Amino acid sequence: MTAVSVPPATTSFDLGPARALSCRECGHQTPLAPEYACHECFGPLEVAYDFGGISRADIEAGPQSIWRYRGLLPVPATVESHPNLNPGSTRLVQADRLAKALGLRKLWVKDDTGNPTHSFKDRVVGVALAAARELGFTVLACPSTGNLANAVAAAAARADWQSVVLVPSSLEQAKILMTAVYGGNLITVDGNYDDVNRLAQELAAEHEDWAFVNVNVRPYYAEGSKTVGYEVAEQLGWRLPEQIVVPVASGSLLTKVDKAFREFGELGLVDATPYKVYGAQATGCAPVSSAYKAGHDVVTPVRPDTIARSLAIGAPADGPYALDVVRRTGGKIEDVTDEEVVEGIRLLARTEGIFAETAGGVTVATAKKLVETGQIDPDAETVLLITGDGLKTLDAVADHIGPRATVPPSAEAVINALRD
Repeated sequence: MTAVSVPPATTSFDLGPARALSCRECGHQTPLAPEYACHECFGPLEVAYDFGGISRADIEAGPQSIWRYRGLLPVPATVESHPNLNPGSTRLVQADRLAKALGLRKLWVKDDTGNPTHSFKDRVVGVALAAARELGFTVLACPSTGNLANAVAAAAARADWQSVVLVPSSLEQAKILMTAVYGGNLITVDGNYDDVNRLAQELAAEHEDWAFVNVNVRPYYAEGSKTVGYEVAEQLGWRLPEQIVVPVASGSLLTKVDKAFREFGELGLVDATPYKVYGAQATGCAPVSSAYKAGHDVVTPVRPDTIARSLAIGAPADGPYALDVVRRTGGKIEDVTDEEVVEGIRLLARTEGIFAETAGGVTVATAKKLVETGQIDPDAETVLLITGDGLKTLDAVADHIGPRATVPPSAEAVINALRD
């Protein structure tokens, strides 16, 4: 594939309430455009808004998808008129049995396995696609650890766009096949995610009609994660939880959930009550957790070595900002071993009937560790974010579970097996 067009040089984009891009480091603002780095200090950009009046009734009258929050996102008001996967509106489960097992008084599980490609990445890709269309791109692309690859390939297929997806060749086979089935251009790369990400940045510079959702349209893409926080607050009856545990890969999800809670409070949609944000990582790729424990503001890159491949980002772009959120809200960041991850997957499945991928195992196991080490208040209402489906990472549990027995076709044999 070769570049066939260049996004138009204009600043008159219809991106709803979005008014500019603002540097997260120096605060310099630039017009809306396919930009992701500040021209003044090279810091990362994020979307700045002029929110109009928006009420609970406005949101409740919206569709059962992330587009009910379109007045808070960088997307046109007509976003629903274009073919898309309509992600969001996933269930918030009252997890009493898991709460008892963990030693928590009141626990909810935000189950994002119910999204179209079974992870929260459908949310961010939905927003990225809407923005990319308005910005003049023609190809949807990404580097990915798996879930994003699935979401980009599916969203592009639905929108009748071409897609270019780059993933590490060591990725779980289920995620590779699930990406390939949508018929886009899937390329496996010999290297880890950080190698793939560097390659994507090179390609983004060379092919200006390719919208790399987490590179050249990253400021818009990242805003899609806010919808997780919006939904949690709305599903709790328009209030904020006291504590929330979020898995950390790049760190963007954690920072955007915090942004969602703050925006709802500032807009008067919820009471701006205090809350604590906790981060969860796998020990085999825990650069943010290590920086937190060492009291550092800078995150030192690591080479990932964990079964939690969807969190295996050794150089997390939002790591420093995740540290800021956790410290400002009074939370903590912890990490857990691969063995604890597997047990976290199994614990969630057998107590609540939710089969999570390895990232979900990280979240559950981290919550368990936080309780056992006295780092989280067991009496405070807590939410765990489960971001992906366990069918994508069957290899992680394959050696740990299986049939109780194999018996001949007789009732007596079944009863004997159960007795044994």
